[in-house]
Amino acid sequence: MSGEGLERLRELLREQGGLMATLVEQGGDGHHDTPARGASASPATVAAGGPRAAGRREEYELLVEAIYEGYLLHYGSPRVLRAPEADLGLLAGDQLYAIGLARLVALGDTAAVAELADTITLSALAHGGGEHGLAEAVWAAGARAVGWGSSDTHRRAKDLAFAGAPNAIEAMRTSAAAGPASP
Repeated sequence: MSGEGLERLRELLREQGGLMATLVEQGGDGHHDTPARGASASPATVAAGGPRAAGRREEYELLVEAIYEGYLLHYGSPRVLRAPEADLGLLAGDQLYAIGLARLVALGDTAAVAELADTITLSALAHGGGEHGLAEAVWAAGARAVGWGSSDTHRRAKDLAFAGAPNAIEAMRTSAAAGPASP
């Protein structure tokens, strides 16, 4: 996988112009772009590396990077955009969710749209409940489901997370590490 999705996201936002273009951090020195040694791969790299993304890997990487950057604007440390105010960061995050999901709709991948919608929802619920580890596990499992397809294990993990079950985090971790599902 190329790992160039963040730079392509920067370029896309600059090309679109407007307020979003003014929030793009200059450069892309890679400081926040790549996971630290020992850290897991980014959700975009995981999703784009699966068989469901075959023939469109760069597009999947870009659109998942957009959605994940939107999530980071809401809950973490964004890698591409810097918003001077919290409210602006939330709006920019929502715009990035929309950009990524619209690109996915254009690919006709409704299963991945549903998967990422659940990922956004479940990670928001996890953060709302102070379960930051669960939110990370939701993203890892959601990215895997986008790239490799969902499974009974993953659907069960989502049901547990939606129910607020204490074993949801382990179920999500199991889903993220599961063997390939059918596309």
